[in-house]
Amino acid sequence: MRIALAVGLVFLTLFVVPVLVYGILSRVTGLQPPGDDPMAFLAGVAVSKLGTALAFVGLWALGREAFGTQWMLYVGLWWVMFVFGEVGQAIGPDYSWSEAIAGIVSETVYLPISGLIVTRLLPA
Repeated sequence: MRIALAVGLVFLTLFVVPVLVYGILSRVTGLQPPGDDPMAFLAGVAVSKLGTALAFVGLWALGREAFGTQWMLYVGLWWVMFVFGEVGQAIGPDYSWSEAIAGIVSETVYLPISGLIVTRLLPA
C-alpha cells in the first residue's frame, strides 16, 4: 500500500511541476506545446511520468538500504541523468534550449520533492 501511495504521489509531483513550469515559460516566451493536439501531448507526458514514477519508487524500494539516509545522493543521481537527457534533446532537432532549461528547472524542483515522498513513505 505504501509503495502504491508513493508511486501516486511521485507521479503527481512529476506531472504537475513541469506543467506549471512550462505554463509559466509559455506565458513569458510564447512557447507552444509540440504537435497539433495538446491533450494527446499531455497524455503522452502522463504515460512517461508514470513510468518514471514507477522506476523512481521501485529503485528506491530496492536500494534504500544502500542509500540509507543519503536520499539526496539518490535524487542527485536522477537529476544528473535527467539533465544529460535535456541537454541531449536540446542538441538534437525539434527541442529548444528554452525547453531544456524549463526541464532542468522542473527536475530541480520535482526530484527533491519526490525524494522526500519516498523517504517518508518508504524509510531506509
